[in-house]
Amino acid sequence: MREIVINKNDADQRLDKFLSKRFKTMPKSLMYKYIRTKYIKVNNKKCEISTMLKDGDVLKLFIKDEFFDDDKESEESYEFLKAPLKLDIIYEDENILILNKKPGLIVHPDKSYHFDSLIARVLHYLYEKGEYNPKNDRSFAPATVNRLDRNTGGIVIAAKNAEALRIMNAKIKSREIKKLYLCMVQGKPRAESGTVSGYLEKNESKNKVRIFSENAPDRKYIETKYRVIKSVGKNSLLEVDLLTGRTHQIRASMAKLGNPLLGDTKYGYKKSSDEKDPFGYQALYAYKIIFEFQSDAGILQYLDGKSFEADSKSIWFTDFI
Repeated sequence: MREIVINKNDADQRLDKFLSKRFKTMPKSLMYKYIRTKYIKVNNKKCEISTMLKDGDVLKLFIKDEFFDDDKESEESYEFLKAPLKLDIIYEDENILILNKKPGLIVHPDKSYHFDSLIARVLHYLYEKGEYNPKNDRSFAPATVNRLDRNTGGIVIAAKNAEALRIMNAKIKSREIKKLYLCMVQGKPRAESGTVSGYLEKNESKNKVRIFSENAPDRKYIETKYRVIKSVGKNSLLEVDLLTGRTHQIRASMAKLGNPLLGDTKYGYKKSSDEKDPFGYQALYAYKIIFEFQSDAGILQYLDGKSFEADSKSIWFTDFI
């Protein structure tokens, strides 16, 4: 018999969800049988697969020892420890990290992953601080709340615990966290400010999107608000308020205006004949976030009304205007 004490990061989830994350090699049919036959109990009582776990609950498990083999894993098995410890931290407290991601760094592992990503760096950082240990948090790992393209720099929020992650995800979904971007575009939009709206459709094979006026299956509604900050010569600096968050939304919106982002060859940027063209990737930066909570934010209520900005020196393309 083994015992597991539920901690805060394990709490507020169904028993079957926790067990699936904790015992990845256990077949679901066997897990259901263990629960039905009282081989798994919560606080020494019979439970159901839908039993909601609470902080401090004690699970008693009369199951095969082989399912606990993961407890023997060593530091060498943690791939995130191979990632650099280099992070540009704008803000940190016991619940969240607000990070300034540099262009070129992926947020999450992809097909070209070579042990370095923003989330791997976060896990490595928190492990070294003693705030995260995979052996203690089997059903939760710190996670990012928002994503940015590999070559888009800017602010990414990471949650350190399960409760902060749930709240942040809900606030992002209900648009209670305002995300502002800076970008440089070719030419000057006809209007000094405006909103690009329409229906975005993604071509998975080309990893490219288009915005249409009419809705259709597999299209998602988008709204991109912009204002011109400054125009010099053939280029303009814009601030963009992302009212919806879709793949390549800003890049496609600017292309629809007829003003593609500098460096964004996928969406219409024409490279300069000058071999020293400095725009090797899209001139886009998520430079500011504002917390504008319209409902209770629980343990994160203290963030309401606060705003955070990336260091202006990191917004590389503003040097060219």
